[in-house]
Amino acid sequence: MEAITHHHDRTKGVAAFAACALLWSTAGIFIKLLPWSAPLIAGMRSLIASLFILAWLKKPRFHWSFAQVAAGVLNAATMCLFVYANKATTSANAILLQYSAPVFTAIAGTFILKERPKPEQVVAFIFVIIGMGVFFVGPGGGLGGGSFLGNLAAATTGLTFGLYFVFMRKQKDGSPLESNLLSHWITAAVMLPLALLFPPPVLTPVTIAAILALGVAQIGIAAIFFAYGIKRVTAVQGVLTAVLEPVFNPVWVFLFVGEKPSANALAGGAIIVAAVTIASVVGARREGAGAH
Repeated sequence: MEAITHHHDRTKGVAAFAACALLWSTAGIFIKLLPWSAPLIAGMRSLIASLFILAWLKKPRFHWSFAQVAAGVLNAATMCLFVYANKATTSANAILLQYSAPVFTAIAGTFILKERPKPEQVVAFIFVIIGMGVFFVGPGGGLGGGSFLGNLAAATTGLTFGLYFVFMRKQKDGSPLESNLLSHWITAAVMLPLALLFPPPVLTPVTIAAILALGVAQIGIAAIFFAYGIKRVTAVQGVLTAVLEPVFNPVWVFLFVGEKPSANALAGGAIIVAAVTIASVVGARREGAGAH
């Protein structure tokens, strides 16, 4: 009975991460509607997200353990570095280099969490890397363009993002959402003062709706899905499922802007989706077999 319950929890956890990736992927659409500076967008987004998460938690439990603080700092570093990377290098470079995260999650998870990647997850890593390569091949793709510091910042987010999953998973028996709340407080504290160096924001119904959508849905509700999922699946399975984020992104762009994804984007996206789906199905079947 316990094995069956674990199997169902795992399925719910994977679904939660897929929903999280779907929400994360909407960032580009809403940011396009905001003619604001990057620090202001990042700072206001995190400030709004923190208010939403605080309202959800009602009484957050901060015990200031190493895992709780580390996850908060790592997520804040990821968000701040990613904002800089998007300004200093190409968007393709930024997202491609960030999603080196599964490798760091697998390595750190093995030593810190004692969660070794399953064979199907290792195979999925390989195909995700291939899919990412195909996804960004072509004009404006690859690792061409952008500054060295921008590419370095993007590559660093791969490390910080990967370790974030590990330290969130470390809190699987507690309440990891507090780490996310802490990360948004840190991001707002860093980014909002920097925003004062830029022109004041243009406030219209569209810009207000866009920043609210970013704070509440794109990272606020996504954080709740993340915290739910990380308690039910391994850090590696979580980060593998989150790789769906850059796949969903061109779907939103096509639906709302009418920009058709390239053949390479479709092919790369298909490889990534197939790799993550097959790894999830194989893992679920193995656990399902063990439940009988």
